[in-house]
Amino acid sequence: MPQSFTPFLTFQGGVAEAAMNFYCTVFPGSRIVRITRYAAGMPGPEGTVMTAEFTLGEQRFLAADSPIRHQWDFTPGISIFVDCKSAEELDAAFAALAEDGRVYMPIDNYGFSQRFGWVGDKFGVTWQLNLA
Repeated sequence: MPQSFTPFLTFQGGVAEAAMNFYCTVFPGSRIVRITRYAAGMPGPEGTVMTAEFTLGEQRFLAADSPIRHQWDFTPGISIFVDCKSAEELDAAFAALAEDGRVYMPIDNYGFSQRFGWVGDKFGVTWQLNLA
């Protein structure tokens, strides 16, 4: 069996489920596959996400709510690169992700791509959106 590599998103503050639900609305054809929650007496707050699996398009992701408050969070140095099939798809995703987030590079022609934008969403995850 070939080795697999899966992005794992560690959220803080109990927002993992909200983030996954949000991403599934931004990228059609995506879904939450499973969620395992912390129960009473476990290290994390009851009902928060201990582990979860979701897909964005055909890419598998794992996620969790960290029961420990870390001194770090997401950084723009690591981002999710998305090849969009159309300008409309790119524009819609960018607008949704930018709401209450941060724009690092507005949608434009940067030479390496005729249509590209880089944005951090309201959960701190960064996205590079490219017109394929």
